[in-house]
Formats: sequence, C-alpha cells, structure tokens
Amino acid sequence: MPLRILIDVRRARDFGVGTYTRNLVNALGQIDTEDQFLLAGLEGDHSSLAALPPNFSRVICQVPSFGWSNHVGFPWFVRRQRPDLCHIPLNIVPFGMPRPYVVTIHDMSSLLYPTPEEKANAQLRVVRFRHGLKRAEKVVTVSASTQRDVEGLLGIPQNRICYIHNAPDPRFTARRLARQDNPEKAARERADILAKHQIGWPFLLYAGNIRPHKNIPRLVEAFALVREELENHPVYRDLRLVIIGNDISKHPQVRRAVIQTRVEKMVRFFGFVPFDTLGAFYEAAEAFVFPSLYEGFGLPPLEAMACGTPVISSRVASLPEVVGNAACAINPDNVFDIARGIKDVLLDPNYRAELIAAGIEQAGRFSWHRAARQVMDVYRAAVAR
Repeated sequence: MPLRILIDVRRARDFGVGTYTRNLVNALGQIDTEDQFLLAGLEGDHSSLAALPPNFSRVICQVPSFGWSNHVGFPWFVRRQRPDLCHIPLNIVPFGMPRPYVVTIHDMSSLLYPTPEEKANAQLRVVRFRHGLKRAEKVVTVSASTQRDVEGLLGIPQNRICYIHNAPDPRFTARRLARQDNPEKAARERADILAKHQIGWPFLLYAGNIRPHKNIPRLVEAFALVREELENHPVYRDLRLVIIGNDISKHPQVRRAVIQTRVEKMVRFFGFVPFDTLGAFYEAAEAFVFPSLYEGFGLPPLEAMACGTPVISSRVASLPEVVGNAACAINPDNVFDIARGIKDVLLDPNYRAELIAAGIEQAGRFSWHRAARQVMDVYRAAVAR
C-alpha cells in the first residue's frame, strides 16, 4: 500500500542540511513513483528542488523552522496534512511533533563545539535533542561516527539508529565530465565566473559553515606561513585563499586571524554562492583545504574530489569514512602540519596527480540513489512499527 510521507523542506536553500534535503528529495523522485510525498516548505523553498514526478506535492508551510513557533505551529500543520510518516531532515524536532516520524541527525557540533550563544542554553539543547530522538521511530545519522556520538551523548539505543552516508551532488561529476568533453568552453566559463568575483589565480579554497570547530583561524595562519615560505616561488608567490561560508560576521576570530597574520589582501570571503559558481571555484582551486576539528559527515571534501580537485583534510570524527586514503592527511591542531600538507600538494606534481585520481574514485563510491533507497527502507520500517 502506498505511503503518504511528509518531508520538511523548510531549510532546502541552506548550506549543509539544504544540500542533504535537495539531493535526497531529488533522488527519491527518481526511484519512487508510487508513494505520495508532501514537501512542506516556506515560499521559495521549493524553487531549489528539481522537477519531480506527479506523486510529489509542494505544500506551503508558513511556520519558520526555528523558535517556539516551530514547536507549536509545525506539529499543528503536520496533523492537518495527515501523513503516514513525517521526515525531519534536521537535528531539531519540534516538541509537539506527532508520531510516527523519522529524524536525520547531521552532527553533534552544537553540543561538542558550542558557540557562546549555544553554551548559554546548553542544558536545554541536550533536553531538546534527547526528547526529539527518543520519540522518533528511527534516527538516521549521516555517518557511523555520528551514530556513535548520538548513542554516547544522548543515550539513544543502537537498534533505533541507522547510518546512511551522504553523497556529492551528481552535478559536480557532470560538470567534470563536461569539462573533459569541451575543455575550452569550460575554461572560458570558469574564467568568466572568477573574473566576475575578482578572484585571482592561484588560490586555495575552503567551503562550508563558519563555526568554531571548522578551525578557520588555524587555516588562515597556515596559509600565512605558506605564503611566507613561497614568496619567491615562480607560481605560488601570489597564492590566495578563498573562504566560502555563511555568517562570517558572527565569528570575529576569523577576521582577527587574517589581520594578525597580515594577509588581508590575499584572503577573500564569500557567503552563499550559486551552484555553478561553487563548481567553478572547486575546479579552479589549486587545492581544497579542510582542517576541521569535528564533522558529522564532511561533504565539501567529497564535492571537491568529485570536481577533480586535490584535497587536504584532517582525519578526525567521520572524515576517515568520507575521504578514505584519497586526501592529504593533516593534524588540525597543528598550524605547521596544515602548512606542510598545503606545500606537499602544491609542490609535488606526482603526489598531486595521485590525489586527484584517488579523489575522483573515492567520490564515486557515494551515491544519492543508494541513500534514497536506504531511506525508503527506513520509512517503511518506521511505519511498520
């Protein structure tokens, strides 16, 4: 019997959870034409989703995904829709959420590496997390590492949790293949995007959220060290750093690191950028650097690999699951080791070529179609309970 499944897409335009939501919904649309899906989002959220088959309906939900209105208004909205199951693809579950529901946990960073604002209500956050997960029929985590965090920090039984890996957006791979078919056209388009954003070559790239555990100040310090050591290099004496991330204004320590290391003219900050722009940045970067101290999954390194860009990454938490042996491993606590990894990739062409080939192969091991099939199995098991 077909299921009636409501998916919360109110954060579909965001980084992180938005990438997850968009790709999961699009993959579900390619594998399931029988079950009925209700996509609940604010005005404009649905525009980020691809064309979907007739069994997918876009439903306008005027309730924001944060604050007390979410805890009261969204459960009321869900009850009116009368679904067999609801999927919350974000860590936060409204207190009054009607059962049955499935929730996806992306990471435990707000508990393990809280911002000052999050520290102020840390106990409430733990209670809210635990309450939402204990009432869920199934908890989906995006890695085995996050599954262990959920068990250890919140005491959720292992048999209630399953991990389903994310995957890079298939459009990154499509861009790389198109670039191979028509390199001249791809180079022109990439050059136009970089010129529009006034980005000079060569440059290193970071993309992701800007939070304390992302370790951006150490990345800036390591970049300054590399700049100093390569100041007379024929290619890399004008090396730059591009940082793509949201809410940079909320993290003054990042700007402070740039000022203290005197690399203001060589570091560029961007907020959210469209997909094609992000793809062009990945493709044009000399290397993608990801010195994170903690990740629930760590999608950006995999996206860079799918684009054919060598990756320099820490190997903590979930990242060994994601990057395997296809990235240059660094110690994220050591600025000098981050700088060492950057220089190894920039200055050794053979090592660089090995990383590119291994990265493309590693990215190919992850699939949104596989993830969507596994999520459908979770839906059916949840309804059966």
